[in-house]
Amino acid sequence: MPPRRRKVKDRWKMKEWYSINAPPYFGGINIGLTPSDDTEKLIGRVVEVTLYDITGDPAQMHLKMYFQIINLKGKEAETIFKGHEYSQDYLKSLVRRRSTRIDSRHKVVTKDGYTIRLSVVIFSVMRVRNAQKLTMRKIISRIVEEKCKNLNFDQFVQESVLGKIASDIYNEATKIFPIRHIGIRKSKLLAFPVENKEEKIVEIKA
Repeated sequence: MPPRRRKVKDRWKMKEWYSINAPPYFGGINIGLTPSDDTEKLIGRVVEVTLYDITGDPAQMHLKMYFQIINLKGKEAETIFKGHEYSQDYLKSLVRRRSTRIDSRHKVVTKDGYTIRLSVVIFSVMRVRNAQKLTMRKIISRIVEEKCKNLNFDQFVQESVLGKIASDIYNEATKIFPIRHIGIRKSKLLAFPVENKEEKIVEIKA
């Protein structure tokens, strides 16, 4: 008799689908589906969407958003904001001749203990002097630090992504020199406090 063939398991059929939801501070809306044959594999998974997918505003398609799965409730996956960034095409489109680009990076802690790294970018209308660049970076640093002292994580994230912080910087920056564009081009959540564990900080997976 010929040897019996072993039945090959169809791993795809063994997987179940889970609905991924944005955090409450982004409306808690569904941002995608993901399959998995093991719930433990879902925790820590990072999902990429655009801000347009959340708000429905085509003007926000250039903002890439990252959410990390942190918990499961049945077939619903809860997420936390992982970070955001400008698309490369959009960033390149901002470059102009005779314009100065100013970058400013900051590592900050929000009022409720979340550690975030921010990258602010400014494009001037004309070339600016080094002394003006230094003044500008001081303004950015002061405003960002003030925001962190007064805002919780969810509030800070909203103001970062939706442009409120950039607007506040712009209002002061235009007193130094004419500005064509200013924005938080990139952010990343580095660590967050764990509840009921004496403010222990947990590192976010890359």
